[in-house]
Amino acid sequence: MSKRPTLFLIDGSSYMYRAFFAIPHLSNSSGVPTNAVYGFTTMLHKIINDYKPDYLALVFDTPAPTFRHEVYQDYKANRPEMPDDLAAQIPYIKEVVKGFNIAQLEKEGFEADDIIGTIARTEGKKGFEIVIASGDKDLLQLVNEQITVMDTMKDKRFDANGVIDYLGIEPRRVTDYLGLVGDSSDNVPGVPGIGKKTALKLLEHFESIPDILKHPESISPKRAKENLIKFADQALLSKQLVTLDTEVPLEYDLQSFQATDPDREKLKALFKELEFTKLLQGLTSQESTVHHADYH
Repeated sequence: MSKRPTLFLIDGSSYMYRAFFAIPHLSNSSGVPTNAVYGFTTMLHKIINDYKPDYLALVFDTPAPTFRHEVYQDYKANRPEMPDDLAAQIPYIKEVVKGFNIAQLEKEGFEADDIIGTIARTEGKKGFEIVIASGDKDLLQLVNEQITVMDTMKDKRFDANGVIDYLGIEPRRVTDYLGLVGDSSDNVPGVPGIGKKTALKLLEHFESIPDILKHPESISPKRAKENLIKFADQALLSKQLVTLDTEVPLEYDLQSFQATDPDREKLKALFKELEFTKLLQGLTSQESTVHHADYH
């Protein structure tokens, strides 16, 4: 049996934020901040070198509101504005992606996670092994026989059993779990007074939030019962907010996702401008190895 081709879908927005906060301030001699670009580039380089995906794409959020803001205006309202030093680096990050000859996608009105979910479900059914590179737990709802989620920064990979070990619930019910406990990072309210233990206990006995709400007389403890009755609409709304849209109207060319050699000249020019000496040296040594092999 031949090995399934691998398609890596990389959550670009997640990684650029993580890179920005993980690496202390860096800048080139012109004062351009470079820490997020540097961290992002090393992460991308590691994925390409360590996992050698057959196909890959970077997916980004846009600044525009999404359909979630239409149903709940406080969605992500607790998040501070993007730091100026990070915003200034986004054009460079996207140029790095171009330099690696990697496809990049974004669509107004939808989050990167929705686009990732749509492509993962579509291409997973066609025989691809899908690996989603992200640290976002919302994406764990997508895990199935074709799809895994990998947090490359923590070197963790989640299949269905991995999701159960991590959250205590199988992937198909992650939205119900998060709908009950909420998600503070996205300002998803959940149900007051219901934490992880109570949520898991409820989902042992009921299939989903709608199923729980149909049987209020069976809910225990008493406080959970009272809060679920009082905040029933909020529970359903929270589940809606954390549920990914896997039918985003997207146009993409799968062949453009095929892994190919980087544009070394473009990357060399970028790395020189940003003063990434180590990355530039690595690129030059790779190039000499390729030339040496060609010569022989």
